Amino acid sequence: MSFSPDVAGIIALYLGKHTLLDWIDAEKLYWNCLCTVENSIELVLTKPDEMEWYQLSENPTAIDLLTANQDKIDWRNLSKNPTAIPLLLANPDRIDWLYLSMNPAAIDLLRTNPEKIVWEYLCLNPAAIDLLTANQDKINWFRLSSNSAAMPLLTANPHLIEWDQLSRNPSAMPLLIANPDKIRWGLLSRNPAALQLISDNLDKIKWWVLSENPCAINLLKANQDKIDWLSMSLNPAIFEVRADPLLIAELLLV
Repeated sequence: MSFSPDVAGIIALYLGKHTLLDWIDAEKLYWNCLCTVENSIELVLTKPDEMEWYQLSENPTAIDLLTANQDKIDWRNLSKNPTAIPLLLANPDRIDWLYLSMNPAAIDLLRTNPEKIVWEYLCLNPAAIDLLTANQDKINWFRLSSNSAAMPLLTANPHLIEWDQLSRNPSAMPLLIANPDKIRWGLLSRNPAALQLISDNLDKIKWWVLSENPCAINLLKANQDKIDWLSMSLNPAIFEVRADPLLIAELLLV
């Protein structure tokens, strides 16, 4: 039985490869930055001599590569990698607890080791809101203001909000729109939920910061002369999934 063209296309897309958008010049990208970007691994592996294991250690989609090359891991960066918990549990003496405190996949481990939590950096962890709510005397409000899961805490304590950090918080758009005089436009340029505000205020944004904002990829395409390619190398939206046309043809013949 053959698959319909639509189904074949969906299957091939699911099994597709992450490749650079057609208009992105790979020669302008910074390989060390690229190593941190999710779904960059297929491209990074084309230049194995330029792989940076320090940056690669924090990449959630690099876990198979890291598991196979544990002698090259930077354990500090690995400690904030949400896909690395099995590796970290197998090597507890190598855990960096400051970095682990930021890891949303490490909440159970943090709960069982409260004395090792670095509370300032736990405030950045979107999975730690229950812990933070129960320990508000330990909150660092500067860090918390950028936490996308912290809006109930922040709106309950508006006098403690740090507006520069709130400007990068994707969950804070209603509050930012209501308080435009408090927006820090440089940090808002990094906010993935701020596309409309950014588009309406192009004279206020910082293009080198915007270059790493995935929501702005079409805006960047239209203003390529303003792109900062180092920052652009950190932007996950420079990749797209492409289906293999040969696989589609095979599925249509099955």
